[in-house]
Amino acid sequence: MSMDLSRRAINNLWPLLLAGSWEAEAAATDPLPSACYPFESLPVSVNKATHAESRQVFKGVTHEGVSIDMHITTMPPGQMPHAPHHHVHEETMMIKEGKLEVTIAGKTTVVGPGSVIYVLSNEEHGLKSVGDVAAQYFVLAIGKQTKS
Repeated sequence: MSMDLSRRAINNLWPLLLAGSWEAEAAATDPLPSACYPFESLPVSVNKATHAESRQVFKGVTHEGVSIDMHITTMPPGQMPHAPHHHVHEETMMIKEGKLEVTIAGKTTVVGPGSVIYVLSNEEHGLKSVGDVAAQYFVLAIGKQTKS
């Protein structure tokens, strides 16, 4: 039995082939399990240039296969974690201590403890620790973790 496929028939198969490949890839990655992450148990990395401390809390995928990543940064006054940038994933930042000067799409706001920042995909943003004490903030990144 022979099977002749036209270009049109092959082109119509691509979405099915790609969907099957994505499902297999997603199934191979287990979702991040429920857990508690005591602050004192999180490994600390220090940026030599800014003296900022970073603690990776978790990194994985949700039950739907969406990338999710959380880290905690403690940024000394006057320092920035990096130059203003943009990326594909969304970010939510929650301020625990200190103050951050936040610029999103050219608009600057100063926020303090208890404040929340949300940055939409591909929107340029930057942070700077301002005030007398280090700013400590939690960053929750959701979605594809690539720079755009």
